[in-house]
Amino acid sequence: MSIIICPGIHEPELTESFRVGLLDVVGNSAIAPNAPNLLVYPGKDFLVLSPFHILQFLRVSVAHRRYRSIGSLRSPIIFISFSAGVVGAIGAARLWQLLGGRVKAFIAIDGWGVPLQGNFPIHRISHDYFTHWSSCLLGSGQDNFYAEPAVDHLSIWKSPQTVQGCWIDSSIGISPPKGYLTAAEFLLMLLKRYEAN
Repeated sequence: MSIIICPGIHEPELTESFRVGLLDVVGNSAIAPNAPNLLVYPGKDFLVLSPFHILQFLRVSVAHRRYRSIGSLRSPIIFISFSAGVVGAIGAARLWQLLGGRVKAFIAIDGWGVPLQGNFPIHRISHDYFTHWSSCLLGSGQDNFYAEPAVDHLSIWKSPQTVQGCWIDSSIGISPPKGYLTAAEFLLMLLKRYEAN
């Protein structure tokens, strides 16, 4: 399984902080023996909005490594995208699937105002309740997360392990009994779910 991280338009150090934090969470979990291939899309500025540039990166980074094996595009991918990067990532996920690739899940972190639809599971993580509520009107999956108390937009990307919040089952509109958890714990829960399937 590969995880592609699609950042937004911000300082690269924030994405590096997210990547290191995610590796830390994955490394300390039950999925560590099957540690996923973690890729960070290197596009900057407005290139994060381009599904075609992200797709090209995927084809070079994922598919070329597997051309020697049968079903090279079928290696499952999980997209984790942030802010403006959600725009390019959702388009790339759809294109990857059209080319025969397999998208295991799509996780949008603060993709406010971006319509999300696809033939794969979709989850939203938001820095506050308003962003969660208004974004879900444009498409979301069953399990989503929002920070409570609210944090600023960049904090949820820089250090999800410190952001407390609520896990919401949007199909019924309430939090499961677990109550509060961190954004990193929510991400880990999703990764474990898709690693098992």
